[in-house]
Amino acid sequence: MKIVESFPRPVREITNEWIPLSDGCRLAARIRLPADALQNPVPAVLEYIPYRKNDLTAERDERTHTYMAGHGYACVRVDLRGSGESDGILRDEYLQQELDDGVAVIGWIASQHWCTGSVGMMGISWGGFNALQIAALQPPALKAIITVCSTDDRYADDVHHMGGCLLGDNLSWASTMFSLNACPPDPMIVGDDWRAMWMERLDKSGLWLAKWLRHQRRDDFWKHGSICEDYTAIRCPVMAVSGWADGYSNAVFRLLANLNVPRKGLIGPWSHLYPHIGHPGPAIGFLQEAIRWWDTWLKEEETGIMEEPMLRVWMQESVPPTTHYDYRPGRWVAETGWPCKNISSQVFHLGFAWLGPEEKIGDSIPLSVQSPLSVGLYAGKWCSYAAPPDLPHDQRDEDGGALVFESDPLEEDMEILGPPVADLTFSCNKPVAMIAVRLSDILPDDKATRVSYGLLNLTHRDSHEHPQPLEPGKQYRTQVQLNHIAQKFPVGNRIRLSISTVYWPLVWPSPEPARISIYTKTSRLLMPVRKKDPKDKLLRTFGPPEGALPPRKTLIQPTRQSWTVIRNLAKDESRLEVINDEGVYRLNDISLEIATKVEENYVFADDDYRSLRGETRWIRRFKRWEWEVRTVARTLLTSDKTHFHLRAELDAWEGESRVFSRSWDEHIPRDLV
Repeated sequence: MKIVESFPRPVREITNEWIPLSDGCRLAARIRLPADALQNPVPAVLEYIPYRKNDLTAERDERTHTYMAGHGYACVRVDLRGSGESDGILRDEYLQQELDDGVAVIGWIASQHWCTGSVGMMGISWGGFNALQIAALQPPALKAIITVCSTDDRYADDVHHMGGCLLGDNLSWASTMFSLNACPPDPMIVGDDWRAMWMERLDKSGLWLAKWLRHQRRDDFWKHGSICEDYTAIRCPVMAVSGWADGYSNAVFRLLANLNVPRKGLIGPWSHLYPHIGHPGPAIGFLQEAIRWWDTWLKEEETGIMEEPMLRVWMQESVPPTTHYDYRPGRWVAETGWPCKNISSQVFHLGFAWLGPEEKIGDSIPLSVQSPLSVGLYAGKWCSYAAPPDLPHDQRDEDGGALVFESDPLEEDMEILGPPVADLTFSCNKPVAMIAVRLSDILPDDKATRVSYGLLNLTHRDSHEHPQPLEPGKQYRTQVQLNHIAQKFPVGNRIRLSISTVYWPLVWPSPEPARISIYTKTSRLLMPVRKKDPKDKLLRTFGPPEGALPPRKTLIQPTRQSWTVIRNLAKDESRLEVINDEGVYRLNDISLEIATKVEENYVFADDDYRSLRGETRWIRRFKRWEWEVRTVARTLLTSDKTHFHLRAELDAWEGESRVFSRSWDEHIPRDLV
């Protein structure tokens, strides 16, 4: 990244500003704005998230917000109620209180003397979610948003569920917030009240995972905050951004297809990161693009951005499989709208271990599979955060426990853009079952790189809101839509479709082993084939990634990441061990030492579904001179045929004294999951 130290407008910073709310609560804000903004007011951009503006996001915020402030914007970074230094308790994601607070914050910003009255929202992940959600509430001052790595559908396409299946990341993410909510405010900002605020957070934030597990189908809990319930509620321009290694790329396409406002879509090869720090590369000059967007909608200047194609994506080249890429080769391609006429559906029919044209298909061949619990150990995470090596490994290690259908070597290049779809006729021997469908690029040396995948809880085949158990032995027809992707399959490579009944620990397995039969004559794979467009070569080149100088910090202990599969043959036990140790560092400007470490373990023995368990352990520590606090949050999730069993512990220390300890023991019925 190119570090920019000099900007068109000098920048000043307000380290902490209190934003008062009508109920007496104060939200803590960090503001970067042009030094002369009181004399020459500017539009504002709000980022509104629970990740601690003073320390945990300080480096990212400094690079991003100072840069935008230097180009004529007041960048206001606000911690949600109950997080960072803000008052109150954070009790769950996207509650109406959070959204109402956000509307009030926008009103406060618009009324400041340094603001012209025009406000935008920009955020990644949580901040991308609530940018959409608050836009749907239509605060008058909100003129445009940039939503990065977010979703319009909290049930069907979020960290909790996919295709009606319970994701392993639901546990992982709940544990992250369990730990984060236990962090104290900074005494340097809130003063002597810090301890009382901390105790209240520890006592009242709660165990979110228990709440989430009680909502296993698409009910009102998940409909709240899902702007897909009414796309017409959003009336301001939207830029939607994601990456192919991120968990949220599908939402970009739905937003382009369903919103009726000026809109842009951008998808690169990146994981869950802003594109100017995008990884895998290439990263791009995203902040320059953001400035063009804000100049258009907040300053009403002509930048040409709306004359460019609506959708721009990175068409990925074929690569060998690995869990970590520094760079994904490819090229930028664009479409003027979505859906587009440049894409057609090419049909591949299923035969015995084969994909191909219909005329080679004879009578229907029922092929069955009952996958071992080991299928999925090399799947990577649902959402790659590019910290540990969390991308899928060679799929040959997975395909031994799956039904496999493979094409002949391709006689010409094929490029796809959109969602591959598996259209399947099946039967099952159990009332509750799931399938994982994977699309892989098979290289000439037989290495298998996963290109996309889809999941379906088969009890949700007709409805996520009203699932129905399967009738054993009965034939059904269903479609499994895989994740959208832009991918080139070159001449000589083969295309593989793999179907399994397990994908652990990416997905929590069904209550018991299930056998699925696929009827080949009426089953097929639909590929969204894109014609090459010569106009792609004329696309404007993105600038290099740029950002402001990050805050000074001192590394005390280096980071350590690992992703290890352990097969203990003596005990017939398998374990996926994930360690993300962010080391220890000091933020020099505030003399704060920070340490964060998480360990996750996903375990099963033999093929015993009762042995499944997911365990997480988070340790966080903050230290400044004589002040030191530490928290340890542990979560254990197991299951049997009828229930999920959840145990959790939260301990907090001040210095060497434990000042808080609580445990939870919850038993939650399974609901066709």
